[in-house]
Amino acid sequence: MPPRTGSSDAPRSFVEEARRAQIVRCTIEIIASLGYAQASLATIAERAGISKGVISYHFAGKDELIAQVYTSVMTMAAQRVLPVVEAQPRAQDKLRAYIEGSLAFIADHGPESIALLEIWNGLRTSAGQPVLDARSYEPGLEFLQAIFRQGHAAGEFRRFVPRTMAVAVRSVIDGVLIQRATYGADVDIAESSREIVALFEAATRAVRDDATRSKGPTRKPRAKR
Repeated sequence: MPPRTGSSDAPRSFVEEARRAQIVRCTIEIIASLGYAQASLATIAERAGISKGVISYHFAGKDELIAQVYTSVMTMAAQRVLPVVEAQPRAQDKLRAYIEGSLAFIADHGPESIALLEIWNGLRTSAGQPVLDARSYEPGLEFLQAIFRQGHAAGEFRRFVPRTMAVAVRSVIDGVLIQRATYGADVDIAESSREIVALFEAATRAVRDDATRSKGPTRKPRAKR
């Protein structure tokens, strides 16, 4: 059977797409449960109940398979989170939806999230260099920066450096993922979401809002009689 790799331009049949999806799913499960280093084609094939040759028919090798896993999970996360964020008219609500949606994805898609973490740490070039580094974050950071710029223009947020705040938001979310990967269900994602939303609402809130709350409502002086 000649190989049918992901680099082919010919359209795939429904059966081929289903088989590729099965292989990707089993790869996610293996990486999430055993770690990236143990995700050999033989182990993946055994989990899927197929031969290594079937994997080789659909993917040129492990690198292409892992790349497809990474793309599939990132696409899944984007389709889950971004439409909800973009539907919010105010920047404050966009930021809240982004944080809540990102953490909900971790809660609802544990194996996929842990597989991403394992791939990030384990995927290397032939020279041993990381394939994924800080530059891989750029699209997500730019998305957050656009939210912050909208908030600045509308007067919803205090003045701060959008990129610095975007890195902070992403780092905190990733920190929850690391905790969840280590401690499992002991990490309360809903509680984390509430606290992180409150943290960044306080960190970004326009200064004049604080001043207004501290002074309270302005009262007119009573007329003398």
